Amino acid sequence: MAEAKQILGFVLALLVVLTWTPTSYCAKKPVAGPRKGDVPYIKCQVCEKIATQLYQQVQKKQAQISPKKISEYQIIEIAENVCNLKKEEADWITRIDIVEQGDKLELVEQDTEGICNSECKTIERACEEVMGYSDTDVAEYLYTAKPQIGSLVDYLCKDLTGSCIGKPPPLPKDRLAGEPFMPKPSKDAEMDKMLRDMQGMPGAPNMQMYSKDDLMNMKNFGDDGDVDEDEDEEEESIPSKLGKVLRESKNKDDWKEKIKKGVVNTGETLKSHARKISNRIQHWWSGTKAAPAKKKSKSGKSEL
Repeated sequence: MAEAKQILGFVLALLVVLTWTPTSYCAKKPVAGPRKGDVPYIKCQVCEKIATQLYQQVQKKQAQISPKKISEYQIIEIAENVCNLKKEEADWITRIDIVEQGDKLELVEQDTEGICNSECKTIERACEEVMGYSDTDVAEYLYTAKPQIGSLVDYLCKDLTGSCIGKPPPLPKDRLAGEPFMPKPSKDAEMDKMLRDMQGMPGAPNMQMYSKDDLMNMKNFGDDGDVDEDEDEEEESIPSKLGKVLRESKNKDDWKEKIKKGVVNTGETLKSHARKISNRIQHWWSGTKAAPAKKKSKSGKSEL
């Protein structure tokens, strides 16, 4: 029963990802990239933010597993993910707005998560340049020295990476202003969280999910395709719909093929497995068991 519930949860969540289109992404939008020229002006501030996040997230993790001591591996994992927008550890990036202050750029933290456009990607780029190959070194320092925030900032931003040695150059007068900070709609935020949570769901080993932005930029995303005439009576049930989507994904539009590859590494294996799961859930859902399969003898007669 527990296994069936896990499978059903995975099926329901996957179906939502394949069929639900957020309102704010109905129109095709260009993919925003980082403004690499802005990185030198915010690098030190980004480094200080990283140090603060590392300290706070390690403390939070320790509180969650207390009285067990946090391991160095767990700290390394936080350090590796703190600049990756697809990971929870990097959510802090989406709450920052880059604001012009005279001949400087200031990072202003907002109360809510924002839509990730070029400024968000620029902060991610600066974060990656700061961390580089320093994630294991700063993780070891956090694990062994257990520093306070001030000491951690000095170690990461001065001693280890040199990000805060010297003042940033003055901002060019002809620099184009960045986009305004736009709060992310709650439905989009929920969808992002669902996509991220699905990566670790039971029944989905080695799962690799596309982000919502990746899905919405795929060709013909949301097209229902043709309906097969020989679908069974329970076609409208949730498991049947999922099975149908997976069956059609082999030879249909390019977006379906991409989604299938994003769910698992081997598409054909998933498609076969999904059919079995779909049948299994249908019987479990209705409270009945599948009838025993008939076998044919060598003489051609049916046997039970």
